[in-house]
Amino acid sequence: MIDEQIFRKLAEEALDQLRRALENAGDTYGFEVDSNQGALTVEFDDPPARFVVSPNAPVRQIWVSARVKSFKLDWDEVRSAFVLAADHRDLNQLMSDVVGEQLGETVTL
Repeated sequence: MIDEQIFRKLAEEALDQLRRALENAGDTYGFEVDSNQGALTVEFDDPPARFVVSPNAPVRQIWVSARVKSFKLDWDEVRSAFVLAADHRDLNQLMSDVVGEQLGETVTL
């Protein structure tokens, strides 16, 4: 398990990059992105939904709650990214997929 300070730095960088990508996509696709106390919230009007992306320092994971599912991503040193163990998607790919499913179209972040 990586050191907590290192995790916090890596998570902050990953979430900041994701926030910028989501804000750009939100301008195109019409959803809102908010950052509050280190967590990101993505809100959709039609159909209504709310996704939350947050760091969980005690277990050194980034957690994503989206489309009535919970995803837990671990740091992958080789890929230098937070990755979902089940299918090896990184944070941006996972969010591209769940946002695209919500909107009913392909979204690339």
